[in-house]
Amino acid sequence: MRFLSYIQDLTMKKVLFVCLGNICRSPGAEAVFNAMIRKNGLGDELQCDSAGMAAYHVGERADYRMRQFGLKRGYNLTSISRSFDPGHDFDRFDYVIGMDRQNVRDLRSVARNENDRKKIYMMTEFCISKRHESVPDPYYGGDAGFELVLDILEDACVGLIARIK
Repeated sequence: MRFLSYIQDLTMKKVLFVCLGNICRSPGAEAVFNAMIRKNGLGDELQCDSAGMAAYHVGERADYRMRQFGLKRGYNLTSISRSFDPGHDFDRFDYVIGMDRQNVRDLRSVARNENDRKKIYMMTEFCISKRHESVPDPYYGGDAGFELVLDILEDACVGLIARIK
């Protein structure tokens, strides 16, 4: 049984979504991606998590507005904020996906080698129906910002699953 679990772990693709504080965009991406994994019966093939580049909110739930807007679309944001750990996360995940250019720059700055750098992507690289420069941080904005973030995340998660498959 242990061997089977080990083989499954080798074939499973693991995705880490990263934003600044891990309370809006990356936990939103995690919730959207997890919903798509369940909907498509891909639980044996895909797994995800989220993290933040800054430790501002470690141990906190996702922003209440992100949870509220996510629930309206059927997404349950249950993750607890944590900091990105280069020594652990680059080894554990196949895809390390930043929400904006600064997140990607920060990820590249802590990458240990070329193998780590090859795992880094920007979320909007996976958008299939509309081009976006980045997933904008909705924290200081209004309701429309949270809706836009979810629109982008839904589009990009569909494209990410297609790319991985």
